[in-house]
Amino acid sequence: MAERGPGRLNHAWRVFGTGLSFAVFGIGGLVLGGVLFPLLFLVRNPVRRRTLARRLVQLSFASHVGLMHRLGVMTYEIRGAERLQRNGLLILANHPTLIDVVLLIAQLPNADCVVKRAVACNPFMCGPVRAAGYVSNDDGAGLIDDCIAAVKAGGTLVIFPEGTRTVPGQPLRLQRGAANIAVRGGLDITPVRITCTPLTLTKGQKWYRVPSRRFHVQLEVGEDLPIAPFLAVAGDTPRGDALAARRVTDHLAHYFDFAGEPSRAGT
Repeated sequence: MAERGPGRLNHAWRVFGTGLSFAVFGIGGLVLGGVLFPLLFLVRNPVRRRTLARRLVQLSFASHVGLMHRLGVMTYEIRGAERLQRNGLLILANHPTLIDVVLLIAQLPNADCVVKRAVACNPFMCGPVRAAGYVSNDDGAGLIDDCIAAVKAGGTLVIFPEGTRTVPGQPLRLQRGAANIAVRGGLDITPVRITCTPLTLTKGQKWYRVPSRRFHVQLEVGEDLPIAPFLAVAGDTPRGDALAARRVTDHLAHYFDFAGEPSRAGT
């Protein structure tokens, strides 16, 4: 039965609010990339410039999340947020919906990201990417080393091991690149399990296909996952790193494949 009265009006408002949010995000990206980030290159100290750029990204993403919340499009909850307020983290998260990227980085004042070459070369994005010092994935041979160096330099590296958004109804398929970074760098992992209820903005879903009610995203920041036990089990063998990476990947797949219903209390 079709929605009537207040329900139909609420649905229409959320479609409008979602469209407005995406429009503001796009316009904001143009302003940041075309005006504010170029000004950061007036800051001669590259470390200071990178810090300011990453902080600007965080504030812009936090503003976007706040806008969607105020428009009544979504609610959200962060569990264990204090664990994100540290430097030198390797954060690995599942990727169920488009907004979780924005919501996660909005919590991180020193977020580092692996960006695609197409993004790094985009005229509107090359400035922010350079200013923030993000890792580009165009150098396949040196990518893992660059990621390890970024974490050891104090950055908070965010990686989604799936490589793309989860396909609803299908099992998680994690790539081993993130696990290889942890294994080869001897880096503990800060896992973030993300759930969205009702599920929306999934891979291949149109933005205007809003759910029956405003959606709720929960980020659960787990205790750090020590890498040492995986290295010890694998042992010092020629294929030790590969074995350790496979076991880390299997562990993460089990950790993220969580069917529990998230809390629906809004923030």
